Amino acid sequence: MWSTFLVTDEEGRTVGPAAAASVGGPPPGGPAQGPVGLTNLMSGRSTFGGNKRRRTTSTGKAMSEAQEGKIKLAFFVAIVGVVLTVLGVGTEFWVELAPPKHFYNNQTCLTAHYGLWKGCTKTLWVADIDPERESCGPAELPGESNCTYFKFFTTGENAVMFQKKTQRNLNVAAAMLALFSLFLMVMGAICITMSLSKEIIFFLKPASFCFILSGIMVLLCLMVFHQSVMAFLASDHTVPLHHELSWSVSCIGCAGAVLIVGGVLFVLLALPYSPWQRCLPQKDSSS
Repeated sequence: MWSTFLVTDEEGRTVGPAAAASVGGPPPGGPAQGPVGLTNLMSGRSTFGGNKRRRTTSTGKAMSEAQEGKIKLAFFVAIVGVVLTVLGVGTEFWVELAPPKHFYNNQTCLTAHYGLWKGCTKTLWVADIDPERESCGPAELPGESNCTYFKFFTTGENAVMFQKKTQRNLNVAAAMLALFSLFLMVMGAICITMSLSKEIIFFLKPASFCFILSGIMVLLCLMVFHQSVMAFLASDHTVPLHHELSWSVSCIGCAGAVLIVGGVLFVLLALPYSPWQRCLPQKDSSS
């Protein structure tokens, strides 16, 4: 039965079991070791067998399946922060501006909302507004809308809404912080992908730095934008305005917190020891 089993030597030639034993050298235990070597060959532990599934890391330890699962879970947390950031940066509902609903006439009123890239003005019917609400809005009500991109990214001109001017430097600074944070998120995602594909824990350290720094920059972008809104309102007092931060700001705030949490999780996973075992040492069962 064993004579019909063929193996491949180091040069790729097909030989029988006897020739294979001559290529690898006679086993120290004599002919009785043949079935054992065949079992090792079939289980993938011989020199001719397949590669191991787990590769060793730079520290000499193999990444276990449990550790890989933890990294994927932390990566999912970071991805949630990335999605919230993209959603907040790409929308223009950062702040809503509304004069008193009877400031212009008794039938229609004008409201506005803008974000990092463009602003929109919307004409609403006073009859659709809540009677208890003093200002025009909210912007989600149906009405005629007109949106334009800001020109201070191209020509350097400030936008004018309700006779007030935006502050170009603050708006550009907030937009640049948002873009650089997105770049850091992409770099962190690349590091995590390489860590999972190559099974190298070292890439968790730059990934954690990228995600933590991107979360901090997202929160800084939010603070700079709020200062630009305050400067915008203080530029002219002819038209009284009621302002409130909208849902895009909520997305950005949550994204910054989630990104920082994801970065901290990567820091904990990159440690050579478990912080829980250091803080809460397990007692022996005999004690």
